[in-house]
Amino acid sequence: MVLFKDIKVGDAIPSITKPAISHLQLALYAGAGADHNPIHVDEEAAKAGGLPGIIAHGMLPLGFLGQLLTLWVPQRQVRSLSARFVAMAFPGDVITCSGKIVGKREQAGEKLVDLEIAAQNQKGENLQLGKATVALTWE
Repeated sequence: MVLFKDIKVGDAIPSITKPAISHLQLALYAGAGADHNPIHVDEEAAKAGGLPGIIAHGMLPLGFLGQLLTLWVPQRQVRSLSARFVAMAFPGDVITCSGKIVGKREQAGEKLVDLEIAAQNQKGENLQLGKATVALTWE
């Protein structure tokens, strides 16, 4: 269990690395997310749209960032999660998500921890950059 008293600004939370994005994963994600845009599953359609090829759904790395948080603390402790898209992810990309504590505060009786989070591909390029807040207990 992560305790408020045991962490400090500048600490990193445990990172996660996801297996390479596959075409099957994108097809399954299209169904689960009801996003059937062909640029996510059809090479020709992606290229016809001016892309270099199939791209991953933007929400997929965001989901990985959510998983980063919920592997660190239970979901019920997540108070906010936001991210902005910086670059596209492609099939074959290996995504690593990381986070760093940038603030500790008390608000409305909760002990809150603010984080900067990032999803990067295997080249170290940022795909998404974001922020999150989680509530922790003292003991």
